Amino acid sequence: MIISIGSDHTGINYKILINNYLQNIKNYQVIDCGYNGLKKVDYPDFIHPTAKMVVDGKANFGIIICGSGNGAAMTANKYPQIRAALVWKKEIACLARKHNNANIISLPSRFISHKEALNLIKIFFNTEFEGGRHKQRIKKIPIKN
Repeated sequence: MIISIGSDHTGINYKILINNYLQNIKNYQVIDCGYNGLKKVDYPDFIHPTAKMVVDGKANFGIIICGSGNGAAMTANKYPQIRAALVWKKEIACLARKHNNANIISLPSRFISHKEALNLIKIFFNTEFEGGRHKQRIKKIPIKN
């Protein structure tokens, strides 16, 4: 499995922790599209490349991280093929995959601990899409001109 991951300055430590877990424990390939410096940066500069990897089929899933998770999710969801879910608790992580077939998880670094972040990642990647009635609903998400 190939995962793209991106974050702004608030998510660097989360990104490193998640990257290590995915590569060393899960044996996934991780493409780091995130920031690694010390100064404050604009999250869209790192979320766009992360989402684009999923859109282009170069990554199976994406992980995006910013302070609230909102801006990152809003940015990623500009792409019609992306279903980025803002996740802060285990039930949301499960339903994002099970009912919405989310292909990007957005984490709020200012509101969850490192332990919670890893747990949410585990749930997200271990939950399968349920299909059925949810498939029809997902088809209605993108705006068609």
